[in-house]
Amino acid sequence: MKKIAIVVFAGIISFNSQGQDMNSYVQEGEFGLAVGAAHYFGDLNTRAAINRQKLSAGAFFRKQFGNYVGIKIAANYARLGYSDTYSRNEVQRQRNLSFNTNLWEFSVSGDFNFFKFYPGISGYTYTPYVSLGVGVFSYDPYAYLGNQKYFLRPLGTEGQGSAAYPNRTPYSTMGVCIPVAVGFKYNVNETVNVFVEVGYRFTNSDYIDDVSTTYAPDAFLPLANGSPSPAMLLADRSYELGEPIGIKNRQRGNSAQKDAYVMAQFGVSFNISSYRCPKP
Repeated sequence: MKKIAIVVFAGIISFNSQGQDMNSYVQEGEFGLAVGAAHYFGDLNTRAAINRQKLSAGAFFRKQFGNYVGIKIAANYARLGYSDTYSRNEVQRQRNLSFNTNLWEFSVSGDFNFFKFYPGISGYTYTPYVSLGVGVFSYDPYAYLGNQKYFLRPLGTEGQGSAAYPNRTPYSTMGVCIPVAVGFKYNVNETVNVFVEVGYRFTNSDYIDDVSTTYAPDAFLPLANGSPSPAMLLADRSYELGEPIGIKNRQRGNSAQKDAYVMAQFGVSFNISSYRCPKP
């Protein structure tokens, strides 16, 4: 009987101790780093194929409000790019356009944990979570002609900024995005967590890929020696495969559907915690 009493007493002490730890521990937030892959969706990738992933990386700070809700401030970098070469659509392959861009993003999101999360407390060391926010991003698409790199926006590949198309103004290299993410984090010890997160970005831009409306061949003038200008050659690259298709007002892209991108990242974060006096 004495042995049974000792075991029960030890269990009660252990339970009370853990309960006091849970009551006294406060997770103020965390900061961390992440690395992974990014992918683009838009006029050059109309079927949402995930076959040309590129690097992404980021850093964030999360302020926690209670066990479930937090606010996250994040900065991310993504390399995006695609080519009509990868399309299954014959018309898109004949269009023969391509782009790359470096994208920088700053966002503020609200996070919601599905489970209570107490770093260092057994049974409360993991949780799935969801996130929704708003952000801004910068981009500047470019392509290669021969071995020469050209930024596409200054060229006005759809007649932007030309006298022939006064209503087509150069697009901005800044945009607004809505990040929607799901993730899972696991607490390694009181200080360190690891996590994986996948986030999709809805955007207000249709020019991440420099493709949106119609061809505008009459917007470009030849060079002084009579040869085609880089803008003319990059606006319609179908000539590289055969007969050019860039007839005036012929559809080049779909302006009704905005571009988007996704980031899938794995990372590590470090807890910011404090302790308060347990309740009697």
